[in-house]
Amino acid sequence: MDPGKGRDFAGGLVLALGYLLLGIVPTALFATGYVGGFLLWVCTRGREFGFVAVRGPYWLTMALFVAHKVEESQTDFFPALSQLTGHPVPQEITPAGALLYALAGAWLLVPVLMPRRMPFGSFLAWSFFCAMGITELAHFVFPLFMAGPYAYFPGMATVALLAPSAWWGLFRMVRPVPGSSSGETGKAT
Repeated sequence: MDPGKGRDFAGGLVLALGYLLLGIVPTALFATGYVGGFLLWVCTRGREFGFVAVRGPYWLTMALFVAHKVEESQTDFFPALSQLTGHPVPQEITPAGALLYALAGAWLLVPVLMPRRMPFGSFLAWSFFCAMGITELAHFVFPLFMAGPYAYFPGMATVALLAPSAWWGLFRMVRPVPGSSSGETGKAT
């Protein structure tokens, strides 16, 4: 399969599954990461850079993403989102839900694909950093739509660190470190 078609198929599948499982609001939020990542990927496609450029921000952002998922789980993010959107959240993992998580797990391929200069790897990096640095900011907007004064929304605490680490990754993709385009043996500065 052509890498471009794989990228389009994966992004479309994530959005379709998100809509099926969670409704239009979460799907629109997912779309900001994937569409934003796609647009940035298209705008910078000619630029050569490797994983060295984003190694630090990637691993930091991935670790914070894991912490964020734990926070969401422990603070009942999906029931709170369901209350906000009016769309019921599946109570158990369905095959479609498992596939949605597996597709998000594709972000784990970034350190494998980028050193090989595979375009799908840089698309995944752009979408990962956009999703973490832009989409996750919705946690700060959700309380505005809840009854009562502005207050904590499940998942909000970790986003305070997650989003800036993703911005660092986006910055490094726009302005790679010296030596990051000439192979994966250079050291990040």
